[in-house]
Amino acid sequence: MTAPKVILASASPRRQSLLEAAGLQFTIVASGADESRDDHEDAAHYAVRVAREKALSVSQQWPETLVIGADTIVVLDGEILGKPRDDDDAARMLRRLSGTRHEVLTGVSLRQRTSELGRVETTAVYFRALLEEDIAWYVASGEGRDKAGAYAIQGLASRFIPRIEGSYSNVVGLPVACVAELMRLLLASGP
Repeated sequence: MTAPKVILASASPRRQSLLEAAGLQFTIVASGADESRDDHEDAAHYAVRVAREKALSVSQQWPETLVIGADTIVVLDGEILGKPRDDDDAARMLRRLSGTRHEVLTGVSLRQRTSELGRVETTAVYFRALLEEDIAWYVASGEGRDKAGAYAIQGLASRFIPRIEGSYSNVVGLPVACVAELMRLLLASGP
C-alpha cells in the first residue's frame, strides 16, 4: 500500500469538509488518543496537547506522512464546555452561552517524522440572548449533541450568533488558514 501524502487524524466530518473545501487531498485515519483533561491543565494547553497526541498516535503508523491533529473546545469564564452528556446538559450549556461572549479554541498539531509544529487558534463568538423556547427547539433538533459547547455554528445555531471575531473555520472545528501556514512551515523545514 502506498503511503498517503497527508493524513487527517480525525473522523470529524466537519474537519473533512473544511479541508476538502480548501482543496487539500488527504486520507482519514481516526486517532485513538485519550481526550481526557488533567485537572490542572488550562484550556489552551489542553487543546494543543490533545491535538499533539492525536497526531503522534497516527504518525507512529505513518512516520513519513504529514499528519494533522486537532482538538476544539469551547471556553466560557474559564469553564471548558465539552460535548454534552445528554440533552439536559446541552440545555444547561446553551443557557450559559446565552447573551455572552465566549471563546472557541482549537489546538492544531502537524507532524512528520520527528518534526512537529503546533498552535492554538482562538475565536471569540457572541451569542444573542436565548429564550427557553429557542433552547428547547435547538436541543430537540439534536444538532448539538456531539459538538463542543452543544452547538454548531454552521447549522441551525447560526441564527443565535450575530458575530464572531477571528476564524470562522476554527469555530466549525479546524482553522484552515492556520493549518495551511503550519503545513508550509513544516514542509519548508525539510526532512
